[in-house]
Amino acid sequence: VQLVESGGGLVEPGGSLRLSCAASGFTFRYYDMSWYRQAPGAVREFVAIIGSAGGTTRYADSVKGRFTISRDNAKNLVHLQMSSLKPDDDTAVYYCKARSGSVEYWGQGTQVTVSS
Repeated sequence: VQLVESGGGLVEPGGSLRLSCAASGFTFRYYDMSWYRQAPGAVREFVAIIGSAGGTTRYADSVKGRFTISRDNAKNLVHLQMSSLKPDDDTAVYYCKARSGSVEYWGQGTQVTVSS
């Protein structure tokens, strides 16, 4: 099983980034996919989730209206489109997670730094 995040980097305040998570080794279309993030010295927090069929999404209040989660079940990919990025709120390591029932898998994370 592998979840490999990509797309992180350095972006200026107010800018945009698109994160991707490539999944392999499990039946992707059966799993809800979510994004979490962890800032230095903070606990890992929920960002967004998308249901297995892609019809249901939910967001943390802190990103609602700025981030969009999507998935491509044909390509085993999940994306997080981030816009209007804020230095203090959004700088973190971003992780994707796959979950089906009691089974869950995590990626290794990708760093997002919002700074001028």
